[in-house]
Amino acid sequence: MGRVYNFSAGPAVLPEEVLRQAAAEMLDYNGTGMSVMEMSHRSAPFASIIETAEADLRELMAIPDNYQVLFLQGGATQQFAAIPMNLMQNKKADYIVSGSWSKKAFKEAQLYGEARCVASSEDENFSYVPDLSGLTFDADADYVYICQNETIYGTRYPSLPDTGDIPLVTDVSSMFLSEPMDVSRFGLIYGGVQKNIGPAGVTIVIVRDDLVREDVLPFTPSIMRYTTQVKAKSLSNTPPAYGIYICGLVFKWLKEMGGLAVMAERNREKAAILYDYLDQSELFRGTARKEDRSLMNVPFVTGSAELDALFVAEAKSHGIESIKGHRSVGGMRASIYNAMPKAGVEALVAFMAEFEKNNG
Repeated sequence: MGRVYNFSAGPAVLPEEVLRQAAAEMLDYNGTGMSVMEMSHRSAPFASIIETAEADLRELMAIPDNYQVLFLQGGATQQFAAIPMNLMQNKKADYIVSGSWSKKAFKEAQLYGEARCVASSEDENFSYVPDLSGLTFDADADYVYICQNETIYGTRYPSLPDTGDIPLVTDVSSMFLSEPMDVSRFGLIYGGVQKNIGPAGVTIVIVRDDLVREDVLPFTPSIMRYTTQVKAKSLSNTPPAYGIYICGLVFKWLKEMGGLAVMAERNREKAAILYDYLDQSELFRGTARKEDRSLMNVPFVTGSAELDALFVAEAKSHGIESIKGHRSVGGMRASIYNAMPKAGVEALVAFMAEFEKNNG
C-alpha cells in the first residue's frame, strides 16, 4: 500500500521529503557512523543540529534578538502549568477561553493564582472566537492567555486582543509555522510540534527576555523554570534529540518551499477548496462560524451520527485516514497542515461529493 492522505490532528502528516531524508540518514548521520537516535546530546554533531534548528526557526519567524527559543519536553500541556509558575508574579492572569485547550490551560492556572476567564465561547460549544472588542483586562494581570487556533473546534482568532503593556501568551500548537506572525506582539509563544512541525515529544517555547525571571513561584520545579533551560540552551537534561532533528529538517523544508508567506498562501488555497465545498453541500456542514474558521483544522458533520460513521469507514478505502472528529464533538475533522498536499484536499472533496451523491 502506498502513502495515504493522513488528516490526523496530531501526530500528523510530515513532508515526504523530510521522511525520506530521515530514512536515508537513519543508520549514518552525516558520516558519524551512527543515527541521531543514538547520538549523545552533548556531542558536536548534535550541537550543530540544535543550533542550526534554532537559527532556521529564528529566520523563518523573524524572531527578534530579545526572545529566547527553547526546545522542551512535556507537551503543550506541561506549559499549562509552566506558564503560570514562571510568569505569575502578581498571581493574576486573564484567560480567553475559546475551546478545549484554552479551557484546560485556564483550569490549570487556577491552581497557581487568580486566573480569570474574561471571555468564553462555551455557550455555543466553542463554535466561534469570543468578541474581543470592549474586553478589559486586569491592570495587575501578569499575562493574557489565548489559544490562537483551537484544534478540536476548528476556530482561529481573526485578530489579536489589545493587551497594552500586559504580555500576551499564545498557544499556537496547531498553527505553528503555517503563516507569518509578528513575534513582537507576544510575550510568549509556544506549542507542541506534533501537529505541524515534527514528531510528538518536542515543545517549542519562544519567550521574551524580560519574562525569563529568577523570581518564579517558589515551588516551580527546576526543570520547568525558563531560567534553567535558557542557561543550559535547552540541554539541562537529555532533550528529545531525534524529534529536534526532525523539526530541523522541517525548518529546512519550509525555507526551501519559500518560507511562511508562501505556506500561508498554500494553506489558504487548500482550506478554500474544502470550505467552498462545505458551503454549497446539502449534506455536509462546517461547524465553526465562517469568520473564525481555522485554516488548519476543519470540523464538519452530516447531521446524522450513522452517516458520519459510514463516511469515516468508507473514507479508508479511498486512502483517506484519520478523518474522524475528536471524541468530544463527533463528526469529522480534516487537519490540513503544511505537509498536507493540495491533492489530498482535492481527493477528500471528491470523495465527499461521491458520498453525498450516494447518500444525500
